[in-house]
Amino acid sequence: MCGIFACHRHPDVEKFKPTALKLAKQIRHRGPDWSGSVISNHTILCHERLSIVGVESGAQPLTNADDSIILAVNGEIYNHRHIRKHLKERYHFKTTSDCEVIIPLYTEFDTDAPNHLDGMFSFVLYDKKQDRTIAARDPIGITTFYQGWSSTEPGTVYFASELKCLHTVCDKIVAFPPGHVYDSKTGETTRYFNPSWWDPKKVPSNPVDYKVLRQALEKSVRKRLMAEVPFGVLLSGGLDSSLTASIAQREVTRLRKQALEANGNVLPVEDPDTGEGLVGVDDDDHLDTLTYLPQLNSFSIGLPGSPDNKAALEVAKFLGTKHHVMTFTIEDGLNALSDVIFHLETYDVTTIRASTPMYLLSRKIKAMGIKMVLSGEGSDEIFGGYLYFHAAPDKESFHEETVRRVKNLHLSDCLRANKSTSAWGLEARVPFLDKEFLEYSMNIDPQDKMITKEKLEKYIVRKAFDTSDEPDEQPYLPDNILWRQKEQFSDGVGYGWIDALKDTAEKQVTDEMMKNPKPEWGNDIPDTKEAYWYRCMFDEHFPPHCASTVMRWTPTWSKQSDPSGRAIATHNAKYDNAA
Repeated sequence: MCGIFACHRHPDVEKFKPTALKLAKQIRHRGPDWSGSVISNHTILCHERLSIVGVESGAQPLTNADDSIILAVNGEIYNHRHIRKHLKERYHFKTTSDCEVIIPLYTEFDTDAPNHLDGMFSFVLYDKKQDRTIAARDPIGITTFYQGWSSTEPGTVYFASELKCLHTVCDKIVAFPPGHVYDSKTGETTRYFNPSWWDPKKVPSNPVDYKVLRQALEKSVRKRLMAEVPFGVLLSGGLDSSLTASIAQREVTRLRKQALEANGNVLPVEDPDTGEGLVGVDDDDHLDTLTYLPQLNSFSIGLPGSPDNKAALEVAKFLGTKHHVMTFTIEDGLNALSDVIFHLETYDVTTIRASTPMYLLSRKIKAMGIKMVLSGEGSDEIFGGYLYFHAAPDKESFHEETVRRVKNLHLSDCLRANKSTSAWGLEARVPFLDKEFLEYSMNIDPQDKMITKEKLEKYIVRKAFDTSDEPDEQPYLPDNILWRQKEQFSDGVGYGWIDALKDTAEKQVTDEMMKNPKPEWGNDIPDTKEAYWYRCMFDEHFPPHCASTVMRWTPTWSKQSDPSGRAIATHNAKYDNAA
């Protein structure tokens, strides 16, 4: 996961360059491997690189043959081999970087180029001949991306991977909308991603096909094993991370067997122009890689005796991964809170609760030499996995809520997964948010997803990977894990974590403070002492105008202000009151 900073049409870009480099350095944690910058006309692009694909040749910003097109990208393009092979006009690639394909795509498709990408990305492309800047973000917003303006420089536009790069030079900042592309020629930001499921009022009626659902997730995980460096999986012991780990372990085993059979001669000679010999999936969905792990590494974190660590150990033993358990103390978590909020750039209660353990774990993972991990974000939004979905009154409301949650992932779980890991130079990839997987899963009749006394949350996902009636198929997971009830990550690491946060906030925030919130907060008033405490810490790092980029995560159909899954009655009552 890299970091980018760019400024288009600065009135004195040469004079601004030292400031630009200093601002880009603010996100060097995202890309500690290399720093690069290019100035052209009145535009500057800066890049902080985390090298995972094209390790030796893929330093950025990237340029075309005559250096008239300059590109800075944060992301991974999983279909880069397919793109290289099927370009209408032959293009000579300078590197083996997956991201370089964006340049010929822009030449061929202009602002429709992002539509042809399969991956997670945010990028800024500068066309010197047209003095034109194009910026785009992946369909769901897996990568974080911001756009800013300064009232003192009306013709200048800024872009960055994180808010902290912009707030000193911009007095207006927005989260760049996922699935959109900006064109400086028109000054407009338009939507390029228009999937069939985008309108929440159009309720699908397609019955679930369990085999198709299983194969779609397997394909998605396979794509995300594209790497030239060591990788692992985040394993909480819950359904989503466990399935991701199970599929990844199967693929790692296949790759290891392939390497042994090939006796070291695994890939043909690299040809960047056709994609032959490069890492990634080919047109037949076959994965080639340079990374052959003797054993897949899995990681979990929790307080001593946490539900997640216990379940994760069981899954790891079943799958045969090399598992690493991290335990943290309440004090460890509390001490990290201010740093977590600085990196997350939010004051949302749910995000901060869940991000703190993930932030601590990411540090340990990076210290072990791992650069990339798979993670299970997105499943709960797609399949209605949060416990409050028990209260959905009908399938129309259920579907509308899943669409709303998926659309807002860039402000919650994607933000958490991206920034908690990238704080330590670690990249998180999320198979459940694959474009193809979303296209299928979001078009399933929501009646099949709804929770009843007989069907717990995410029933269709569990059923898709239940091989009990397939005697020739090895089980993906133990039954007690496959059918384990949902735990929100902040609950699963140990119930004492949330209790400690509430207790500490009670001591930090007085009743008088709650009655007299800060005037600059306007109508965005914290409703709990914990929320008030986080907002104060956010204000220590960021000026008031940054608050417009924050969204609070709250459960629908619930009267409780506490978003914890444990606070929802369903967690204890289980399914007694299900429809």
